[in-house]
Amino acid sequence: MGRGLRQAAGSTGLSVVSGLTLHLGVKTDPVEYRYSYEWLFRLMAEEGVHHAQLGSFFELSQLPDAYFVELRRQAERYGVAISSVFTTHRELGGFLRREIGWEAVARRTFERFIEVGALLGAETVGGNAGAILRDQMEYKEEGIRRYLGHMKGLMRYAHERGVPCLTIEPMSCLAEPPTLPDEMQAVAEELVGYHQTYPDETAAIGYCVDVGHGYADREGTVQWDNVQLFRAAMPYVRSVHLKNTDSLFDDTFGFSPAERERGIVDVEAIRDTVLANADVFPASELVGYLEMSGPKLGRDYSDHRLEKMLRESLCYLREAWSAS
Repeated sequence: MGRGLRQAAGSTGLSVVSGLTLHLGVKTDPVEYRYSYEWLFRLMAEEGVHHAQLGSFFELSQLPDAYFVELRRQAERYGVAISSVFTTHRELGGFLRREIGWEAVARRTFERFIEVGALLGAETVGGNAGAILRDQMEYKEEGIRRYLGHMKGLMRYAHERGVPCLTIEPMSCLAEPPTLPDEMQAVAEELVGYHQTYPDETAAIGYCVDVGHGYADREGTVQWDNVQLFRAAMPYVRSVHLKNTDSLFDDTFGFSPAERERGIVDVEAIRDTVLANADVFPASELVGYLEMSGPKLGRDYSDHRLEKMLRESLCYLREAWSAS
């Protein structure tokens, strides 16, 4: 990243090889409508984790600036930097849709995400590109071209607002581009090339890659596993989602001992791959954000389980991701 990650108070951070530093963070999704952000920041501080990725929620684009100024202060009181703002619900997908109004809503919402990121001091802002409707797949190329055009404008807007980098999440199906290596490369090269042409007028661009994303075709045959897709994205990776999954990339969960038994994601192997290829990555610092939904939302018998789930996963990731 152009100016490097802000060092959160108390941040220790972690693996450093060939100039690449790995940090551990948490995406805030599991506390949505369940616990306060202050509750999460306190837990993170107790676990020695100092980077948060603010997952989106319905009210995010409508809340006043003052809310985010206070949220930043609250995080900083616990030594936490809100280093990223990122979609949770595919709500920036209107660029891929042809219906009246969707494109304009996506543009306004993305611009507000950038404004929020600037208020929080985030280093990256972004999300997945959205989805082509399954019954309208013939419009995919048109949708991608529209998306790329808007992303170039948003890179300019981010630069104006002081956000250093926008990020895109490659997904696990052909209806949610970019997915396969050639598609990832084509999208990234066009946008990276645009930034290189206008380095003083645009924010940088890159991928926020999920280590649990692979590609299985409609028959359920795995064509590209999660490690292969991760490797293909590495030259463009600016941040990482640390998430566990099953052999079809269907169910997603964390890294408790029981979850590691049934999951396929080997975080230690991913870490070793990253550090062995440190010179491939475009930035000198890389945050891996634990991404999990937690237990069933809104039940007295399940909500209380979130704390244990987070602590168990973070305990594992402190060693598996951050330890050298």
